[in-house]
Amino acid sequence: MDSFSAYITPEGQKRLSEELAYLWKIKRPQVTQAVAEAAAMGDRSENAEYIYGKRQLRQIDSRIRFLTKRLDRLIVVDRTPADTSKVFFGAWVEIEDDDGSLYTYRIVGPDEIDPDRNFISVDSPMARALLRRSEGDEIVVKRPNGDAAFVVISIHY
Repeated sequence: MDSFSAYITPEGQKRLSEELAYLWKIKRPQVTQAVAEAAAMGDRSENAEYIYGKRQLRQIDSRIRFLTKRLDRLIVVDRTPADTSKVFFGAWVEIEDDDGSLYTYRIVGPDEIDPDRNFISVDSPMARALLRRSEGDEIVVKRPNGDAAFVVISIHY
């Protein structure tokens, strides 16, 4: 069993499904064709294209197996919670630290983490501290370099 949460947003599920379809229907057939062409050139033991192609095929097959299993286990959270005044999965949360700096995060599944978009895993220490909190609540997040305190400024879905 996976050690991560099995939750995902509809957008995240779509992205993983599209990756699986691309690997299975486009990338794998291309690499298989390239391997067949390289194999036709003769001696495979010193054929770099053949060796690289086989390695690439193993990596693609490994990712396809992972995505297939993962997508079967995921729970798509496509509803807004009944109580939108509290932080739950899928929420956008704005918080403020002691210095007055503002940070905005979206709580998503572990398959959707994206630091550039401020998407944090529901399993992260920050998200765990935020879950079930309301506007005005103070949270303390345990960090390697010491605890940090924040105040929840706003929540939206």
